[in-house]
Amino acid sequence: MKIKILTLALLFVATWVVAQNDESIQMKPEMTEIWDPEVPVITPGETPADAPSDAIVLFDGTDLGREWTNADGAEPGWLVEDGCATVAAGKGIIKTKRVFEDFQLHIEWRAPAEVKGESQGRGNSGVFLQELYEVQVLDNYNNRTYRNGQAGSLYKQYAPLVNACKEPGVWQVYDIIYTAPRFNKDGTYFTHPTVTVLHNGVLVQNNVKLRGPTEYIGIPEYFVEPHGPKGIVLQDHGNPVSYRNIWIREL
Repeated sequence: MKIKILTLALLFVATWVVAQNDESIQMKPEMTEIWDPEVPVITPGETPADAPSDAIVLFDGTDLGREWTNADGAEPGWLVEDGCATVAAGKGIIKTKRVFEDFQLHIEWRAPAEVKGESQGRGNSGVFLQELYEVQVLDNYNNRTYRNGQAGSLYKQYAPLVNACKEPGVWQVYDIIYTAPRFNKDGTYFTHPTVTVLHNGVLVQNNVKLRGPTEYIGIPEYFVEPHGPKGIVLQDHGNPVSYRNIWIREL
């Protein structure tokens, strides 16, 4: 066996030497250059906050009902004024009419300028990816709570790498890169949902693999069920959190 392996190794070396000295088969730069298909061209926004030409604008500050409904599929009951949509306590969640799998999501949010409550009772809302996986929205400016439930956390699963919150009443930004899960025939994850989050331009979640859907009580792994494309949900947690400039790019 050792003799066979040695023979094969010598043969490989001899072939490599010949290839290096034979100009007809020597590697050239163009052998590793891929020209087609050409990379698609888009027009980026004037700033990173502006929607690029291939984005779907989910809310531009005017007609919330064009892209969003309430939980029952009717008109959303949130207050729309001054270019933003604000949670109306008791009106419930809003969700997109469209459904998505893999995407890049830009969303801006603002906790109330008037500070009321503490911990989870202060500026609480959430961005649910595919209606199941929550990126927490919370006023954590000088407001401590459990680390896997603060702003920028993947709620009850992963704490943010840092607390990048601005003071109450100031607009904040989430840029979220999301890859939807794929499933085995038995209903388990073949590939887990993965999330990257930048909070105010700061990386707070780095390609994190979610354990399962977001659960307030319980173990995420116990609630995994196969699903296809789903919408984006914004949570009504009773606090008047505002949202604006929401756009998404399907990947």
